[in-house]
Amino acid sequence: MIYLLLSIICSASMAIVLKIYHTQTGNRYGILLGNYLTCILIAFIMLPEKGPVLAPAPETILCGVVGGFFFVVALVTMQSSIRANGAILTTAFSRLGLLIPLAVSIFAFGEKPDIRQFFGILLVLAALLLLNAREDQTGTEGRNQVGSFILLPLTLLTFGCGDTISKVFERVGTRSQDQLLFFDLFVTAAILTTGLAILEYRKTGRKILGRELAAGILVGIPNYFASAFLLQALVRLPAFFVYPACSTCTILLVMAVSALFFRERPTKRQYAGVGMILLALVLLS
Repeated sequence: MIYLLLSIICSASMAIVLKIYHTQTGNRYGILLGNYLTCILIAFIMLPEKGPVLAPAPETILCGVVGGFFFVVALVTMQSSIRANGAILTTAFSRLGLLIPLAVSIFAFGEKPDIRQFFGILLVLAALLLLNAREDQTGTEGRNQVGSFILLPLTLLTFGCGDTISKVFERVGTRSQDQLLFFDLFVTAAILTTGLAILEYRKTGRKILGRELAAGILVGIPNYFASAFLLQALVRLPAFFVYPACSTCTILLVMAVSALFFRERPTKRQYAGVGMILLALVLLS
C-alpha cells in the first residue's frame, strides 16, 4: 500500500505542476521533452549496474520501446481529440483507459475480481465520468467534425496500452531490470518527442524555451517515481485494485489541492463522484 500511496502522490504532483505551467509561449513539446530527459537521468542514476544499458533483456527493451511509443502517441491523440471533441470528453476517455490493463490482468493473467470487486470497478468507471463532467459546460465543441468520435476510443486505447506495460513487465520481466525498463521507456519517448518538437518548430517557428524545460524538470521527477512506485505496487497488489485506486485517488488529491490553493470549487456532480469513489475503494479492497 505504501508504494501505491507514493505513486498517487507523485501522479498528483505532476498534474499540479502542469496546472501551474499550463500556459506556454514556446514549443508545446518543450515541457514534455524536459520531463523525459529528467526521467532518463534519474533512471540512469538509479540503475544498480550501468552495464546492462547496452545489453538489456529482450522483454525489457520490448516493453520499454512499446511503452515509450504509447506514452507519446497517447499525448498526440489526446491533443487531437481535445480539438475535435473538447477537453471534458477527452479527459474522461483517457481516464477510462484503465479498462485496458484491467482486461489484460483478468483475461491474460488470471486475476479474477469477485462480485463485490466487480461492482467496485463499475462504480469507479461511473465516478470517473462524473468527475470529468462540469455542470456549466457540455464538452461538445468540435463534435460536428466527421470522424471526430474515432479519436475518443483511440484516446482510451493509447492511454490504456501505455498503462498496461507496467503490468505486462511485472509478469514477464526480470525484477533486477525494473530501472532499466524505465530508462528504455523514457529514452524512446524522448526521441519521439524530439522529432515532434522539430516538426513543430518547422511548422510554427516556435523554439523550446528555458522556462518550459525547467517546468519539464519539475514534472519529470514525480513522473519517474510515479511509474516506478506503480510497478512496485503491482508486484504486491492485484491490478484490479491498483489501477482504479491510483487513477481515482490521484483525481481526489488534485481536486483537494485545487480547492485549497487555486480556489477551484468542485461541482455537485464531482462531489457525487467523490462519494462513489470512496464506496468503490471499500468494495475493491
